[in-house]
Amino acid sequence: MLAMQRYNSSGITATVPLCNHTPTVQEPEVEAVVALNATRPPNNPTAAGLTMTLGILFNVVALIILAKAYNRFRRRSKATFLLFASSLVATDLAGHVIPGALVLRRYVSSFRGDPANPDASCLFLGGCMVFFGLCPLFLGCAMAAERCLGVTRPLLHARLVTTARTKVALALIWLLALCVALLPFFSLGAYTYQYPWTWCFIRVMEGTGATDLAFVMLFSGLALSSLASALVCNTISGITLVRARLKKRSCSQRCSARSHDTEMVVQLVGIMVTSCICWSPLLVFGLMSATQSYGGFLDRDRDTYRGLMVTGVRMATCNQILDPWVYILLRRAVLRKIYRITKRQASFKGSTFRSVRWDLGSFQSSDKSSTKKKGDVSPISF
Repeated sequence: MLAMQRYNSSGITATVPLCNHTPTVQEPEVEAVVALNATRPPNNPTAAGLTMTLGILFNVVALIILAKAYNRFRRRSKATFLLFASSLVATDLAGHVIPGALVLRRYVSSFRGDPANPDASCLFLGGCMVFFGLCPLFLGCAMAAERCLGVTRPLLHARLVTTARTKVALALIWLLALCVALLPFFSLGAYTYQYPWTWCFIRVMEGTGATDLAFVMLFSGLALSSLASALVCNTISGITLVRARLKKRSCSQRCSARSHDTEMVVQLVGIMVTSCICWSPLLVFGLMSATQSYGGFLDRDRDTYRGLMVTGVRMATCNQILDPWVYILLRRAVLRKIYRITKRQASFKGSTFRSVRWDLGSFQSSDKSSTKKKGDVSPISF
């Protein structure tokens, strides 16, 4: 009778046979917890800890390189670029340590959050994901615009761009990213646990509403617009530098300035390519998931979109690990060594090819001369 009463009151029952064959009732809340536990993937804290350690190490090395370069170069354009670059690496380091520590603690403690009831740590982690996601993209766009102005309009750049104004621009960029990250606390969107329930982000799959969709569109739109603007600015800077290179100006001071500009534009292109590869999947998959969930078409492909979101956040995490390598590898000294090695290999292959051609040519000429000599011998008459 008790089982029947619970069936009539809840409408859902699940019986499990025991040793005395007595049916028991499982409440809907218990069923939800069982379903949640069934979807938990195995923990792998070692890989997460290794990734976090490598990211910290690479960012610290990049910061040391940039600090030494900032003390060595006193040119205004170079100093401004290095200030932007140092801020970008410092932001990447903070964005790698703070959310990474929270996620790693959840992995170690085997904690899994409830998507329907995000706690304070989930709200903080979701805000960090948005803030530290927008800041590098905004900074990359600002750096590309600054270099585009310095390459195309050097006199205007020298008059407008100063260290004080650069610091103000950095503060405004961080403030804008912070304002966007705080919007869910003012009822525009929401942060919730994401599969496998160890990290938090904008609500894109579980009960997505109109405000959630608007927040996802705002986040993805700002991020993709920053990437597109950086692409345009870097393309203009690259074309301008190529034209200046083709003109072959003889002024040594101007050539030195162009060399510094080329180094900075190459680094910006590396940052832009890395950001596009790492952040585009999460931006696109998040927008797709929110659109499908809001329209009610996500039930059949929920597992697929969950996998896409996990892949997207993993690739976004790689951006904070790969960004420092742009400054470590794409320095002028390293590029010069790579150019010399490539040129040496090309000259070696060219000399080898020429020697082989010379050997073949000499063999053919000797063969022709011997044939000619044989033809000049007079026949013996009897």
